[in-house]
Amino acid sequence: MTTRVHRWRSSGRGDAVSATVGGNSVTLLHDHYALAAMLEAIREADSEILLEMYWFESDQTGWSFANALCDAAEQGVRVRVVYDAVGSIGADEAMFAAMRRAGCLVHEYHPVAPWRQRFRWGRISHRNHRKLLVVDGDLAMLGGVNIADNWGDPEQGGGGWRDDMVAIEGPAATAMRGIFEVCWGVLERPHADDDEDDAGGEAFEVGDARVRVLGNHFRDERKVIRGAYLARIESADRSLYIANPYFVPDRRIRRALCRAVRRGVDVRVLVPGENDVPVVAWASRAHYSELLRGGVRIYEWQGPVLHSKSAAIDDDWLTIGTYNLDSRSWRYNLEINAMIEDRELSAAARRRFLQDLERAREVRIEEWRERPLLQRLLEGLVALFAAWL
Repeated sequence: MTTRVHRWRSSGRGDAVSATVGGNSVTLLHDHYALAAMLEAIREADSEILLEMYWFESDQTGWSFANALCDAAEQGVRVRVVYDAVGSIGADEAMFAAMRRAGCLVHEYHPVAPWRQRFRWGRISHRNHRKLLVVDGDLAMLGGVNIADNWGDPEQGGGGWRDDMVAIEGPAATAMRGIFEVCWGVLERPHADDDEDDAGGEAFEVGDARVRVLGNHFRDERKVIRGAYLARIESADRSLYIANPYFVPDRRIRRALCRAVRRGVDVRVLVPGENDVPVVAWASRAHYSELLRGGVRIYEWQGPVLHSKSAAIDDDWLTIGTYNLDSRSWRYNLEINAMIEDRELSAAARRRFLQDLERAREVRIEEWRERPLLQRLLEGLVALFAAWL
């Protein structure tokens, strides 16, 4: 069977997967190619488009997506969009108004302006950090890529941010649709039309990849993604490669990484050389000394902003999603990650990670010990507030 995932493979836009069980066809999508694949999927939609997006900017990229969503709605496709009020705080409301006029159903998640409908003071710190697209109930994409020019092709004026997404066709897409529905149901009540909930239908098996999708909805689910991530770190026995832009791991994760080194695991962490949120970089660097002493190898990316939230562990496991190894992701944010058991996909992710290291500078413990006193003091001060970053 020829699927959209296979077309992206043949076009050079992703690494294809062949696994043993699970019924899904999966591909990795990198950088601006992920935006192109998302836009293509929207334009090819037949019945339904579900989009949950933290940062939906009203720049050239944002308007190209908005226009595609409007076109789909005007052609009879049911379009539902959730954007986060903080992530999209700089977006022009006229873009969302145009989408609504075209027939798209659009919700702002947890408004920060007191005059907005559904505003609550107690919700300001709780954000929807997901980047999720589900089309026709059988194709889903998720990862770190937001809809903004920062992720655009640098040859066309985009920022060229380094990022990853995963595209999945098959039963796992149905699970992702269900995650969207929970968020939508909370926002839409008491006006939800229960008769429309099954519009996406069920996805058929189209491949062999095993995929586990984890999304957190409510307070008692906040630790679900973190727990699965931590369990895999603790069971690693060969290699553990992590790329994360907001790497502020708590004590338990730091100790788990160091214990993995003592077990003989090759543990490497890739973080931004220049972070788009500088204060987070200071908090992250406050933990370098402990990790370096424990044998963890840390690399700082030297290209455009690194925004990928991925990990490849051992020979057969990979996770890509929106989850950062920081306090905010498991205390406050709605997140979603796909955890995939597959040798070929994991190998592709490891290859890309090692290629990225060629554009990174390794942090050596000898030179790190010589950093200025003022830098140490600033790192320690910011680390005191890491739980609120």
